[in-house]
Amino acid sequence: MQTPILLYIDPGTGSMLFGILIGIIGALTYLIRTWMVKVRFILTGGKSTGMNVDKLPIVIFSDDKRYWPVFEPVCRELDARGVDVVYMTASKDDPGIDNKYEHIKGEFIGENNKAFAKLNLLNACIVLSTTPGLDVYQWKRSKYVDCYIHMLHGPNEIAGYRMFGIDYYDMLFLSGEYQERDARNLEKLRDLPPKEIVMIGVPYLDEMVRRLKEAPALPEHERTVLLAPTWGPSSILSKFGERIIRVLVDTGYRIIIRPHPQSFTAEAKLMEDLMSKFPDSDKLSWNRDTDNFEVLRQSDILISDFSGVTLEFAFVYDKPIIIADTEYDSSPYDTWWLDTPFWTLEALSRMGMKLDEESLPKLKEMIDEAITSPKYASERDKVRSETWVYPGEGAARAADAIIAKYKELTETEAE
Repeated sequence: MQTPILLYIDPGTGSMLFGILIGIIGALTYLIRTWMVKVRFILTGGKSTGMNVDKLPIVIFSDDKRYWPVFEPVCRELDARGVDVVYMTASKDDPGIDNKYEHIKGEFIGENNKAFAKLNLLNACIVLSTTPGLDVYQWKRSKYVDCYIHMLHGPNEIAGYRMFGIDYYDMLFLSGEYQERDARNLEKLRDLPPKEIVMIGVPYLDEMVRRLKEAPALPEHERTVLLAPTWGPSSILSKFGERIIRVLVDTGYRIIIRPHPQSFTAEAKLMEDLMSKFPDSDKLSWNRDTDNFEVLRQSDILISDFSGVTLEFAFVYDKPIIIADTEYDSSPYDTWWLDTPFWTLEALSRMGMKLDEESLPKLKEMIDEAITSPKYASERDKVRSETWVYPGEGAARAADAIIAKYKELTETEAE
């Protein structure tokens, strides 16, 4: 009896085949729409009937529910101005689906390829998203969308995405001059048309500051250390593994471990092994909350790598950080193409103590010194000013830019 041959398709080939399929569907959809317009033209006695009668004005796309806190400040601002928005999400339990705003309609559009299949044929004037990789893998630019706008999750590197992450967006919402510098350099290197760039600040951090001011004072608690790395081969958990967790447990402090959500998908075996060796206890807990506000608020110090959460922790909560030297490998990222320094790593080295193999056994002493020493506070202020323009104004400036762009596009179409 012959062994059946299993068909394997690598991710790149799968993406290509998916793109071809979407292209065929798109072409057929375009022909059908054109045919319908002609039929309408005949049935109305030759009166003009445009193809954009069903065009959505503004769409926000979120690939995961954890980004609702990033989008909500902008949604709130647009809602207050009476602007209608369709919030599309690939998470069925996204809190944005049943949001409280009159003009923000939440819609679950399916997971993974099902979501992209709908987006690839979307008929909208503007699409705002934080998702990188537009027109690179499964998510293709729709012929029926006039403008794609990318907004960063936080005050971090625009070139920190996987290669070609923002190449095919039309507009970028940024918060620091170094981000614009890197975006322009990538455009020149790849002979891309210049994008519109609008400095808005960071709506997400503005919201965290507001929440922090309104939150009740924390009760007295034992010293709490948060380990919150990014994911991938250059992350803390990949480089140090269980060794760093053992050292942290030995400090006697309360330890919270918050892996990047992507770790549970891309590094599932690693997460399974670590969580089985270090189960939840009265001194150690694994945190997977969608919203990181409370876990950051409760922590006295953060240990991380080049994850964007380090900047949130330092800027909003004004607390110390320890940065692990994980020998960052830039080869998969857009930073590999650039001669300019990786701003995030340089900034983190100014704000926090460095953890490496040699200093790992002394981690408890490092934690104590970082919490009690005032020397890093001034550097936090300097770095904050470099990557967070217009604090408190992010959502308003984003709404201003979206509305202005919509008016520009619709007036051009009318002409």
